[in-house]
Parts: sequence; structure tokens; C-alpha cells
Amino acid sequence: MELLVLAVAVSTLSCGCSGNRVMLRPIPKDPLGDQLQLTSYDGPRPSQRTEQLLRIHNLTYQPKSDPRPIIRQLQAFNQRYPNSERIYAMAELAYLGGKTAEKCNEKDIALDLYGAAVLDAYEYLFDDRYRDTRNPYDPQYRSACDVYNGALEAALRIANAGKVLVPGATKTIHTASGNWVVTCKLQSTRWNPRDFARFEFCSDYEVTGLKNQYAVHGLGVPLIAVRQSYQGEPVAAKYYPQDLSFPVTALLRPVANHKTTEGDSPIFSARKSGQSPPGETPYKNAVLELHDPLDRAETRIGRGLVPLESDFTTPLAYFLSKPDLNRLDYAGLLRPEMLLDVARLNHPDPVMGLYMVQPYEPGKIPVLLVHGLWSSPMTWMEMFNDLRSIPVIRDHYQFWFYLYPTAQPFWVTAALLRHDLAAAREVLDPQHREPALDQMVLVGHSMGGLLSELQTLDSGDKYWKLVSKVPLDELKTDPEIREKLRQTFYFRPNPSIRRVVTIATPNRGSDFSNQTTQWLLSKLIQLPEMLLQSQEKLYRDNPHAFVDHSLAKVTTSIDSLSPGSPIFPVMLAARRPCWVKYHNIVGDMPGQWWMPRFLSSDTDGVVAEASAHLEGAASEIVVPADHSTVHSHPAAVLEVRRVLLEHLTELSGRPAAELARRPAP
Repeated sequence: MELLVLAVAVSTLSCGCSGNRVMLRPIPKDPLGDQLQLTSYDGPRPSQRTEQLLRIHNLTYQPKSDPRPIIRQLQAFNQRYPNSERIYAMAELAYLGGKTAEKCNEKDIALDLYGAAVLDAYEYLFDDRYRDTRNPYDPQYRSACDVYNGALEAALRIANAGKVLVPGATKTIHTASGNWVVTCKLQSTRWNPRDFARFEFCSDYEVTGLKNQYAVHGLGVPLIAVRQSYQGEPVAAKYYPQDLSFPVTALLRPVANHKTTEGDSPIFSARKSGQSPPGETPYKNAVLELHDPLDRAETRIGRGLVPLESDFTTPLAYFLSKPDLNRLDYAGLLRPEMLLDVARLNHPDPVMGLYMVQPYEPGKIPVLLVHGLWSSPMTWMEMFNDLRSIPVIRDHYQFWFYLYPTAQPFWVTAALLRHDLAAAREVLDPQHREPALDQMVLVGHSMGGLLSELQTLDSGDKYWKLVSKVPLDELKTDPEIREKLRQTFYFRPNPSIRRVVTIATPNRGSDFSNQTTQWLLSKLIQLPEMLLQSQEKLYRDNPHAFVDHSLAKVTTSIDSLSPGSPIFPVMLAARRPCWVKYHNIVGDMPGQWWMPRFLSSDTDGVVAEASAHLEGAASEIVVPADHSTVHSHPAAVLEVRRVLLEHLTELSGRPAAELARRPAP
């Protein structure tokens, strides 16, 4: 029975987040696919309204033919008698012509037609000449947005395949309304043009590994930008994981009085503004803007704000599908030397320490998410995905993650976290002039909650007395080991941490840590040889220095979580700093027919409710979930959201609803 319970508990410990989070679609998602018969043998074909307009003008369009002669006739007529139905038909026909040309491998013609479709659709949507005939309640209005988005995505695919979708590049396109010089420009202060290694298209992927998907409907093309490292990158880039991906939205708009510069990189046969030969149509200008929708999900066009078509979840899921990320929980518990060796060798794969999955931003409060036993930062992605979707939270907070080898005792890891937070402050804000970094919020799941709590406690000499009856300075040991012991057992509360949220945290230990599990996992866990050798030498050189059940004799995290560990009473009795507020979330696993009866009552399967309870917490709720899912349960996410909004309200003295109102760009 003990082995059955162990198997259930071990499976409960697993975060269940391995595997791919996205699946490649056989055909990219396209809202115009059915309406315009894009994949039909007889298609593509115009919509019924466009065919009717062509009949009225005594024009006939043959499927799979070149629509440019018809578009030129409509363009000439529209210049004299502007009409929204006509400009829409021009956009739709150009889009269909682009599809036909692309199937015939005529990329340059396709690019011209797609560009014409985008610019005509833009004219339909925003030109004041169509104000009286444009109806936002007409389905054609939404179709114009779809034509804009679909044609722009098709054009970007051609540019991306040619590896020329880069900030600063230009391209000339030829349309019935004129010749256009299009310049690609990055519209973000958070990213640098050199950050972009490549782009993927969100419509190519279906999210399979995250429950909730967050998007904004509007204009533009949602992209997945994959970051690259480069010489001279910001100092904060040391905290970015390899091949980080992030959302970008591409938007094309015509501009007035835009001048290209000699620094622009020409694509194909781009001409500079104003250099059109005699007799040719003068060159107009347009800008392909690359927006960061996490920074602002709308842009100003004319007199109004227009939402950007944005996808927040697919780029995250794309990044999480990296195979290396899905081995971190295994390495952290059973093979911690893998993380330690990688860190020593400065390996490009994920290593221990702090991580950011968005650029560091001065003025935004860090929320540090600390995972638990047999886990990794991947376990937070459901909560992160949910919280980041809330504008007021992403406007005021930045999310950091902590990766550590979960095999070692939690008080040892707490010392590493203490060091890493101090080091990050010196890197990001060496002059300590950034007030947001002094308002940090820590959120810890399971053992991660203990690490987070220890960042806010004052050790005095209480913890060292749990180790030895001999003063630390009198031990016979190397200076390096003495300093590591000092950092582990002597510490002060971090004044920059203002709130701690603990989730399913074993504040009084866990019955999961018993003789059976400790013995079995001691056979599975392979601790670094250097650590074991140093520990043996310390005991050998100081045979009578250590007390019975000394914390220094605990070798694994499983042992450290034993309810009999003397550290728990000391932590519970410790005085908490007056500047820190604690919030607690407790899991209560609903009873299942296959679970032993004693696991189905007042426990999350690993931590009993009595152990997870935290005296003196400013708030505490019970969530009906097991240990491995409690931190992604909607009730837990809502509680963390509430805490973050409460934190903002107390800091600013303004209600969260007022903080959510942002000035127009």
C-alpha cells in the first residue's frame, strides 16, 4: 500500500506540463477561406456582393485570371465617384489575384496584388470619402478587415520566405492606385531591431497545451518573433532564455510626407521616394509597422483608436514546446548535477537562476514565481498566461521565474535565491534608484513557498543552532565552505519584498516525506559528488560539532520536508517583517474513488490542510484542487490577481479600475 501511495503522490508532484504546447496546422487559419472558396477546385471566387457589383459595371471576372485590368477600370471610375462597395471589390479582387499569382509561382506579381488589397481595404476602412456609405454594422465591414489581414499576412509570408522581413528594409509595390515604397519599422521601445532572429505566423499553429487562449480582434497580422542574442545587447538579456519568442503584430498603413533614407536596406528593386522616371506615377509611401501588443494593444489611425489583431498565447505556447524546457523538472530532482554543470559551463541551454520571458522594464513591479519539488518554471505558464492577459496587470507588473535543482534541501536553495535576487538588483539597478524593484511580490508553489517565506525572515542564530553547538567561526573547514554555511544559515529579510503568496506550501512538513519515500528517492536522486565529498569532509574534521538531526546532515529535499524537521517550528515562530503581507492558498483534493481514504480528506494529496495553513496571513482561501494543479486552478489565479490589484491600489491610493485607464497614444 505504501508503494501505491508513493506512486500516486509522485504522479501528483509532476506538473503535467511536458510535451508540445502547439500543433502545426495542415492549412493556416483563414477566416476568408469559405467565403472566397480559397481551397476549392473552382476557386478562388469573389463574394456574391463583389460579383453583383461587377455585373452592374458590365465587368466579368474569370476565376484564376489576372484581375488587374478590371481593378484598373474600377479604380478609374472610383476616382470620379468614390463608393465603399467599389473600393471593397477592388481589395477583394486584388486578394484573389494574389492567391492565383502565388499558385503560379509569380511571387512579385502576387506581392503587388496583396499590397494593393491591403491598401484598398485600408482606404475602405478609414478614408473620409466613404464615411457616408461605410456601415460598421454591415458584414462587409468585417470582411474588409479580414481582407486587410489576410492580404497582409500573405504578403508577409512572401517577404519572410525571402528572409527580408526585417526592420529598416524597404520594398516597392505597384498597384492601380500608384507605386508604393513600403518601409518596415519597429514600433516598440522594449525590443531592439537586432532582437529578431526570425518570424513565425500564429495562424500556422493550434494551441494544445494551454487551457485558455487570449487574443484581441482588430487589424494586423499576429506574428511569433523569435529572439536572438547579439553583441552589445542590454544587460538584462542575461536573464532571457535561449530562443525566447514573443508576440508581434504587423500593420501596414500609408503615410504622408514620409522620406526614405540612405540607411534603408533595399529589397529587390526598391526606388527612393521621388525618384520615379518621367511619365510614371509618382511614388507614394507606406510603413509596415511591427507593434508589441503586450505594450499596447491598439494604435491611433485618424481620429480614433484601432485595436491590433493580437495573439498573446500562441507565441508563449510556441516557446514552451522546446524539448529542452520539458526536461527541467526531471533534471532538477533526479539529476541536479545537470543544472549545476550547465551553469558552470555557461551552456546556452536553460540553467539555474532568474529568468524573464519579456524585456526588463523600469517602473514595473517584479512578480517572481517560484516552483516547487519535481517541477520547473513551466508549471507556472497557465497562471502566467491568464495574468498577462489582464491589461492593468501587464501595464504595472513584469513576471520573473526562478529555476533551481529541487533535489537539495529548501534552505540551501533559499540561500541561492537570496544571492540571485541581490545579484539581479546590481545588474538591473546598481544605483538602487528604481522604486518598483522595492515593491516585489513573490508567489511560491509547494516547496517554492518555503523558499519565498525564507526571503522575508531574520535568522538571528536560531537556524545555526539547529546545525551545530559550535560557533560557525570555530569550525574546522575551508573558508569557501564556511562562507556557504554562513549564507545558508545567517540571513536578513529582503527589504524589497512586500508581499508573499504561498500556494499548497507545507509549512509544517509533508507526510509524503516518510521513511519509504526518503529511502526510495535517495536511490533515485543523484546528488553532485562535490557536494557529498565536501559534506563528508566537514563531518570528519568536526566529529562532535553537529547536533542530533542537524540540518547540515539533511542531503535531499525529500528529507528536508519531513514533518519532524526542526526547521518548521522555528520558521512558524519567527517574527514577520511589518512591511511584508502574506497571502495563502490551500489545496483540498476532492475525493476520488481510486484514492486511499486517508488521502481524500483535508489534503491536496501531498500537503495536509493543517500543514498548509499559515497563521497571521492577511488572506487565506481553500481551492478544490490537487497539489499539482492548485496553482493553475481558476480560483487560485483569481486570488493572485486580486492580491496584485490590491497591491497596486495600496501603492497608488487609486482603485484598480482607474489604473486600467491609459491615455491614448
